[in-house]
Amino acid sequence: MTIVGSVREMFRYPVKSFAGERLESACSIEPYGLFGDRLHAFIDETKEGWNSFITARGIPAMLNYRAIIEEKSVEDGEPRVIVTAPDGKEYHWDEELLQEIQRFARMKISMKSYRTESGEGTGVDDSHILIVTNRSLLKLEALWGKKLDPRRFRANLIVSLNDEEMGEAQWIGKRLSIGSAELLIDKGCERCSMITLHPDSLERDSSLLKIVNDKLNLTFGVYASVVRTGVIAIGDEVRLTNP
Repeated sequence: MTIVGSVREMFRYPVKSFAGERLESACSIEPYGLFGDRLHAFIDETKEGWNSFITARGIPAMLNYRAIIEEKSVEDGEPRVIVTAPDGKEYHWDEELLQEIQRFARMKISMKSYRTESGEGTGVDDSHILIVTNRSLLKLEALWGKKLDPRRFRANLIVSLNDEEMGEAQWIGKRLSIGSAELLIDKGCERCSMITLHPDSLERDSSLLKIVNDKLNLTFGVYASVVRTGVIAIGDEVRLTNP
């Protein structure tokens, strides 16, 4: 195995298109991804598939709601989510939160929760885990000419690379061992207008998406699926198992 870097940051997003949480301790990697990640979403029931998801592309205010998993509490065997609104009010995943978000939507929306043991997947856009590297962030920041907040990309793992010549695109089709988990790098992540929104101010800057399209073929970061469950922690070595 070749050590290609280490885990610099970890993020979890319990509710699709809400702000999430930066994880400071170890996190269990489940068959669906990080424990508690994208287990809840808002849905437009008049649409099908991925088009049915209500996201910050249409309702930017969703990014101002922060969702976390209350680690030591479960409801009906599932992780319990706590949502903090911009005014500081706390919600759970219930009708009161639905009415709060409904205020921003013209269409009638509903709530969807994924069961961790069901095998039906979660609200992720593609594979289980999204990875971005520090070198790609620095490269894009230089291309854009502006300070870049990595939270724009909603990655689960930010990896610091050791080799200046190595990039995550070279991992596609290969496996990474991180902590006690193993991941298969499936494909690059095709980007959308979500990255144009600043995660705090919600200010939109379409020039970032244009740069990613023109210079990076609209792809930034890579998707990985879980091959072996385990635990990942900040600082864990990232090993390429089949270089």
